[in-house]
Amino acid sequence: MAKKEEKKDALENVEVLQEKLIGIEGWFEKNPKTAIGIAAAILLVVGGYFGYRYYINSQDDLAQSEMFQAVRYFESDSLNLALNGDGNNLGFLQIVEDYSGTKAGNLANYYAGVIYLKQGKFPLAIFHLEDFSSNDLLVQARAYSLTGDAYMEQDNFESAAKYYAKAASYKPNKEFTPTYLMKAALAYEKLNQNDKAKAAYQTIIDEFWESSEYQNARKFKARLESNS
Repeated sequence: MAKKEEKKDALENVEVLQEKLIGIEGWFEKNPKTAIGIAAAILLVVGGYFGYRYYINSQDDLAQSEMFQAVRYFESDSLNLALNGDGNNLGFLQIVEDYSGTKAGNLANYYAGVIYLKQGKFPLAIFHLEDFSSNDLLVQARAYSLTGDAYMEQDNFESAAKYYAKAASYKPNKEFTPTYLMKAALAYEKLNQNDKAKAAYQTIIDEFWESSEYQNARKFKARLESNS
């Protein structure tokens, strides 16, 4: 009995589906121009997406080759040439402008931010570093920390603490996270937020006891506790 009911339900479902398909076919027959317009729009969207991806990838390859000399200048500490180019090769600023939306253009923002930070041009450093984004394990956290440094240099301790905390919480690792936590703790101390500073020190003590920051974290935490 149950099998008959299941068979009946299946047949009814097939009939319902057939009716819907017939209805759709009828709509297409009655509205051919609209149907063609919808199909064309779908093709345009799909084609536009793949065309855009192809364009971006080709632009990124070009930008990577254009950026090669700027990176060489950066590595040799020729910062102005790296930033502005040499007349024959583009600098990072021009790559950011000409190749926005590409991976190379994004990375050029990072380099530009680092250069401006080294030159003491902190608002420009922040502008470029905040425009940079990456899924890389180390580089994104480094960019957050450098942004914190730029804010710290301007005595904007609140923003500095925010970025140091972001650096510390981004894919934590034993090599760099303790350093970011120490920086965050210092910014919290500047803000007289000693509870947050002690919490940052305690995280180093509990989770990164093998790091070189461990002893200082214990010492600075004890100092805060003795002064409270």
